[in-house]
Amino acid sequence: MLIPGLTGSPLDRADTLRTNPEALGAAMGDWRSRLLRLDGIDPVLGDDGRLTWGSLAEAGEEAELLLLGLHEGRAHFAALDYRMPEAAGRSMAIFRALELLPPEEASTYAAARSLIDWHLRHRFCARCGSGDTAIYRGGWGRKCGQCATEHFPRVDPVVIMLAEHEGRVLVGRQPRYPKGRYSALAGFVEPGESVEEAVARELWEEAGLKVRDVRYIVSQPWPFPSSLMMACMAATDDPALTIDTTELEDAFWVDRAGVAASIAGDAGAPFLPPPPYAIAHTLFSWWLDQN
Repeated sequence: MLIPGLTGSPLDRADTLRTNPEALGAAMGDWRSRLLRLDGIDPVLGDDGRLTWGSLAEAGEEAELLLLGLHEGRAHFAALDYRMPEAAGRSMAIFRALELLPPEEASTYAAARSLIDWHLRHRFCARCGSGDTAIYRGGWGRKCGQCATEHFPRVDPVVIMLAEHEGRVLVGRQPRYPKGRYSALAGFVEPGESVEEAVARELWEEAGLKVRDVRYIVSQPWPFPSSLMMACMAATDDPALTIDTTELEDAFWVDRAGVAASIAGDAGAPFLPPPPYAIAHTLFSWWLDQN
């Protein structure tokens, strides 16, 4: 069974608690309830490399509480402070934290980070354009005070894929990647498009490949700021590349031995792989296990 990074949170999202104002208020007043400790929007880790939790008294006076879920009878919250940085920005420390966090802990943090960022970007109504919105449903919605439109957190669908040709897969790099790093190609799903169509379009646009037999493999949340990464495989009969240099700095085909060496961190491996918490790493590992 594939277990991608940033998945497996032990928290029960507790939809019934979100919609029960009295029970939610009681949870907010319960001394046993826990607050996720954050440094800005980044997690504060303990000496064991796990998330740390404090009492709700640690939330600032101007902060609003967002219900993350229930675990072992305790409600777990994150604090929303409108002075926080948006999650689209990434500090130098966040990726080191994700390397340390177990997948289930990273999953809890990813939900909190994406939820906080959504609130930071949706303080005003997108329907009437003039009304302030207020938190409701325990932080899993906002409602306009003027037109009463309800707004709910959204995720952006993204396809990430490996094209395969005669025992090799295509890897590419963007200029912002660390030196030597290559990954699977990726792109946003556009309106009116299926996952399979998005995979085919992105591989054509970025690498000039015509592909067939698109297969979905596994998915992962990605909280920068709030995407759902859907990993796929696709086959091509023609390996000739036409690289879109506005999207990719470089791309090339790698055989099974090269991918295995890269994932293992061998000296002389053809590329530096994505980190283990990234779904591209999961996709490479899955492909290696198929034969």
